[in-house]
Amino acid sequence: MAACSIDSTQADAVDRKPRKTSASYALRQGDSVMLAPGTHLKLERINDSRCKQGAVCVWAGYISYSFTLTGRGATRNFVLAENMPNAKPTVTQDGLTFALEKLEPPEPPAMDAPPPDYRVSLRVSIARQHATNT
Repeated sequence: MAACSIDSTQADAVDRKPRKTSASYALRQGDSVMLAPGTHLKLERINDSRCKQGAVCVWAGYISYSFTLTGRGATRNFVLAENMPNAKPTVTQDGLTFALEKLEPPEPPAMDAPPPDYRVSLRVSIARQHATNT
């Protein structure tokens, strides 16, 4: 019997295993990623209204990213952006925090250039109030 039991020190060590609380993802428009079984994130659209290189503009513009989060029987839409009115670079939805990390290419294209192959990196983390419960 003693060989099958775990003493309290061993049980505490099992409970202290590091849990993954965040991950980074790089997505192109139309890409989706499974965050957990039954929970998916899709980058629906990239909107780049920044002033093109070589153009004369009255405002700098912004780049925004429209996402759809599907899970727990619900669908949520949200936008991430750094300089867009009514949008933020970080959003919390369903206990997960989504934060912009990097854009490729970081600069707007030239006036006559074709649209670039955008890729956005974002960090998905368990929101602090939920981190201790999962």
